[in-house]
Amino acid sequence: MDSTVIPIPDGDQGFADLKEKRKFQVSLSPIVSFFQTNKDSVKKIIHSIKVGSVLVLVSLVKFVDSFCKQVGDDSAMWAIMTVVVIFEFHAGATLGKGFNRGIGTVLGGGLGCIAAILGGQVGGIGKPFIVGVSLFISGGAATYSRLIPNIKKRYDYGVMIFILTFNLVSVSGLREENVMEIARDRLLMIVLGFAICICTSLFFFPIWASDEIHDSMVSKFEDLASSIEGFTGEYFRLAGDKENQPVHPVASFRSCLSMLSSKAKDESLVNFAKWEPWHGKFGLFHPWEKYQKIGEVLRELSATILSLKGSLDSSEEPLQALRESVKEPCEAAGSSLAWTLRELGESIGKMRRCQPELFIAPKLRLVRQRLGQIMSEKLDSAEGLSIACFVLSLMRVAEKLEGLAKEVEELGELAAFNRS
Repeated sequence: MDSTVIPIPDGDQGFADLKEKRKFQVSLSPIVSFFQTNKDSVKKIIHSIKVGSVLVLVSLVKFVDSFCKQVGDDSAMWAIMTVVVIFEFHAGATLGKGFNRGIGTVLGGGLGCIAAILGGQVGGIGKPFIVGVSLFISGGAATYSRLIPNIKKRYDYGVMIFILTFNLVSVSGLREENVMEIARDRLLMIVLGFAICICTSLFFFPIWASDEIHDSMVSKFEDLASSIEGFTGEYFRLAGDKENQPVHPVASFRSCLSMLSSKAKDESLVNFAKWEPWHGKFGLFHPWEKYQKIGEVLRELSATILSLKGSLDSSEEPLQALRESVKEPCEAAGSSLAWTLRELGESIGKMRRCQPELFIAPKLRLVRQRLGQIMSEKLDSAEGLSIACFVLSLMRVAEKLEGLAKEVEELGELAAFNRS
């Protein structure tokens, strides 16, 4: 009977392979760490590469002789100009600018051709008169529309392109007989540049404004929660500890200050997100306006939290015994407020409904009740004025959080978040 020999893998070889694998993972760890800690820089690098690639691709049109002869060298340059003008960092911004440029070009070019043809039909001295009157009417009306807030917010660039295109086409009609061919060729090049920009922006490592506004909103909740904990812990530290370590690392108020100046950025991101197509967890009709409303409440809340810092900087130091008597309930209140902020931020981040009436509202009412007891029982003396200001600021934070919880609940309902 023949014996079958079963090969047994070499233990030393297997150990060596495992060692090499681990060595390879260790060698890649700095690269992985760089991408994780420098996401913004990586996005900027990706965007720069995309813009450079698109410019090279569009510039190749100039080297296609048959195509350039058909549309002309001057018209071919409009594709490059389109890429330079409309390719933005976020996909929604690129799509919005491209749409505005397309509509502005079509309307401006079409009406400009009509004005040029009408002037040509009149002929003589009437030709420049017709064109001049049309320029005055269209330019004045379009400029007035740019001053309307709703139009300026989303379509300002399109109106500007309309004015530019109308002027170029109508004035060119004074000298050129083939104005329709010129307008057609330029429109073709603009459409070509627009199509390449949109395809590159949406299908090759897209950078979504919707993801950025969503993630930044979640991080704001965490920043405010850390600020409350930091200010509360700093206030009740011993005087000797404050001299040894005057600035508490968590109590830094920079996040609150930056949040107060974030309105313009939030509005831009929300506007870009409205232009973006359905992708990932965001649908076509996601309630982005509610993100703006929540951002406004967060800015009001950050201003209220900054009032806690005023108590830290106060020159009137309360008695240590009085401070210790209210330390435990105030720290418990600060912890509850921080928990509430983290719970609301987590519900947005995980896209689940927070149900504030069941968990958050009772906790906030209890916090306000306990702080009210402190105000009525222990802070009726002149020495307790500084602590009274601090406790009052905590009560205002609790009030703001109740309104914030309602806004987050409405967001969950409008966006159809999952029930927890």
